[in-house]
Amino acid sequence: MKLKVCGLLKPDQIHELISLKTDFLGFIFYEKSPRYVLNHLSLEDIGKINHPGKTGVFVNETIDKIVLIAEKAGLKLIQLHGDENKDFIMELKQKLQPNVQIIKVIRIGNHDDETRKKTEEIINSARLMVNYFLFDTDSKAFGGTGTSFEWTILNEIEIPLPYFLSGGISEENIENVKLLQQKPFAIDINSKFEIDPGNKDLEKIKKFIRKSPEGTI
Repeated sequence: MKLKVCGLLKPDQIHELISLKTDFLGFIFYEKSPRYVLNHLSLEDIGKINHPGKTGVFVNETIDKIVLIAEKAGLKLIQLHGDENKDFIMELKQKLQPNVQIIKVIRIGNHDDETRKKTEEIINSARLMVNYFLFDTDSKAFGGTGTSFEWTILNEIEIPLPYFLSGGISEENIENVKLLQQKPFAIDINSKFEIDPGNKDLEKIKKFIRKSPEGTI
C-alpha cells in the first residue's frame, strides 16, 4: 500500500518526506483547520514542490477557488472533504485540468445500518466521477481527530474504486488492516504522527514505515 502524509506546513519536513519516497503529500486549504497551509506557505511555494502526489484538501469550497488553487499550486489531486454532491463534482471535473485526479472523502461515524446506507449512497453517486474514495472518521472538525472508525464496516460495503484509509491510524492499529477484505490503496496519516498541528514527527513516521506489517507500506 502507498503512504499519504497530510497536513504539511514545513518545507524541510516536506523535502524529507519526498526523500523517504512518500507517495502523497497532503496540503489543507480549509481556513478553520489548524493545519491551514496558506498561513505558512504561499501558492507559489507549493507550486515549486515537484511531486506527483501533491494533494489539496478542500472542505465545501467553491469550484472556481479550487480550480484557481489547483492551477497556481500545481496540484495533482483534489481531495473533497466536505458535503460536495454529484453535480458539484461533475462541474469541478469539467473545469480542472484533465490530469488532475479527484478523491472523494466519505466520513464514517457509527457502525450501523444508517451509516452503511449513507456510505453506499455516496459511493454510488460519485463512483463514475472520482478516481479514489477516502474513508475517514466523522467529526465536526472535518478530519485530524486522531480517532478511528470501526474499519470492519468496510467489509459490508462494495467499494468499486481504490481507496485511502484515514482517521487515527497509528503504529498500534495498523495491523488491523489485515481484517479488511478489500485492502486500502493507500494509508493516510496525520495527527498521530505530529508533535503539534502541522509539525510532523519524522522519526515516528520513519519507524512506522519500517515496522508496518509486510505488504502494507
